[in-house]
Amino acid sequence: MQERSGEHPRGDAGQLALLVIFLAVWAVDSFALRFSTVLALYAPLAVRLGAAALLLIGAVLLVRSGHAAVGHGREPAGVIRTGTFRFLRHPLYLGCILFYLALAVATASLLSLLVVAVIYRFYDFIAGYEERLLEKRFGEEYRAYRAVTGKWLPCFGRRERPVRTR
Repeated sequence: MQERSGEHPRGDAGQLALLVIFLAVWAVDSFALRFSTVLALYAPLAVRLGAAALLLIGAVLLVRSGHAAVGHGREPAGVIRTGTFRFLRHPLYLGCILFYLALAVATASLLSLLVVAVIYRFYDFIAGYEERLLEKRFGEEYRAYRAVTGKWLPCFGRRERPVRTR
């Protein structure tokens, strides 16, 4: 299996498998069996759909911004600090997680939320792998970036330390 630069070798296959699993669990639980959608009785549809819409908007914005910085097959010459990468180290992955969360919230499927937790752990694992590669490649420049940028939650008030040159 050939590894693309900076990515986990099984990242794409894992993402595809989890997408299929999530959609199957979400569709069956939300629309057929309704096994774990008891919260839908207490949370009005308008509230759930409003929350889901906000999560989807956030997901789209994160994915679009992330792809603008790293998409189109170009290999960055340094650590990317533009767009959402100023605040988050993994905006593309967070956007994907928010997409899954939006669907689970819309139908109040607890089983789907359980799958979202598994998906989060998967993304956290491959993000950690990719961060180790970035640290090997960019060294102190990446460590300084990581110190002031949130992995999953934005960091707005931290200031970047200057990169030491040898």
